[in-house]
Amino acid sequence: MNSSKNKTASPHQSDRFPLSLLCLTVGAFAIGMTEFIIMGLLPNVAADLNVTIPQAGQLITSYALGVAVGAPVLTLFTHSIPKKKLLVLLMAIFILGNALSTIAPTYGLLIAARILTAFAHGTFLGVGSLIAARLVRPEKRAGAVSMVLAGLTVANIIGVPFGTFIGQQLGWRASFGAITILGIVSLFGIIRFIPVIGQDKASSLMQEVKGLFHPQVLLILLTGALGCGSLFSVFTYITPMLENLSGFAEHSVTWILVLFGFGVTIGNILGGKLADWKLMPSLMVNFALLAVILSLLTVTIHHPVLAVITVFCWGVAAFGIMPGIQLRIMNLAHEAPMLAATSSHSALNLGNAAGAYLGGLTITYSELTSVPWLSAVLAVLGLLGAMMSFRADSKPSRQVAVR
Repeated sequence: MNSSKNKTASPHQSDRFPLSLLCLTVGAFAIGMTEFIIMGLLPNVAADLNVTIPQAGQLITSYALGVAVGAPVLTLFTHSIPKKKLLVLLMAIFILGNALSTIAPTYGLLIAARILTAFAHGTFLGVGSLIAARLVRPEKRAGAVSMVLAGLTVANIIGVPFGTFIGQQLGWRASFGAITILGIVSLFGIIRFIPVIGQDKASSLMQEVKGLFHPQVLLILLTGALGCGSLFSVFTYITPMLENLSGFAEHSVTWILVLFGFGVTIGNILGGKLADWKLMPSLMVNFALLAVILSLLTVTIHHPVLAVITVFCWGVAAFGIMPGIQLRIMNLAHEAPMLAATSSHSALNLGNAAGAYLGGLTITYSELTSVPWLSAVLAVLGLLGAMMSFRADSKPSRQVAVR
């Protein structure tokens, strides 16, 4: 019998760190594929199910709404379940949702399967972050969280292109079949290698709700949403920007986005290390750099080589804030972190949607070159939020307590 089932996780069990954390990363990788792969398969899905491209696009919208609503709702109903058991339950829901997507005969059933899958998204990442923070020494918490979130970023570099290729060659259902298999691999890894997380008395539902609605937690959730809004206000329209303003051909844009994905992954890992070193100062500097880079993009976007360099740097800065935001939320809601940690992904997804919407409005009433300015303004607002959070924190530091 696996000894991990009989032991309680300790922050000093460094021998468990690489493999157990990898299981969470694989799960996040599968989640990232599920969320974004449909973008490259919309024509295939639309043709197979006899719907229009806009109707097929609702598969993306429904998933985002499922994440936004599902994370807090599912957490409220499962907050008392031990974390390892909850993680197993969430991955089982994820596997079921993707398996149903693979065989869904109608558009309506595919929408339902996507929403079911989305319900596990935010809660898995939130619980996974809490577990990751407990698997390592206190000074390595943000780095562990960043490794879990790295699964999402690597999914965009490797998983989504590969999964799209599978879908184009074997049919879109094969892509969801591949994701289902990844989910099963992650599930067995979680069962086998993730240790039982020792916990004191489980936090009450009221404690979880109070932890979420703490003014400082709400402020940092808003700050994170502004960061994601800044990212997606440009990312949503980066292809027409690179083609129409920089002059790149369509096939070149694909490789630039892959380079952007490498920048995102580097930023995620670097952001975790910086957050472990100086959490709030690194967040504030990161937001400031993000605003500067986006302001420069308004000029460099017209020069192909400079545009590629700026897009890479933008990817590093944009995702450098994510581990710090997650750790800050966990620190602030340390007495009952479950709902706050999982709701952060709801806030970030709402920021994604708002950024894309505001970017569209900017293009409608101004022009494409104005979008980076909008993004820079959102980054500055995020900087102000981080500064307010830092100043309002009366204690010099807070210790995370994952329960």
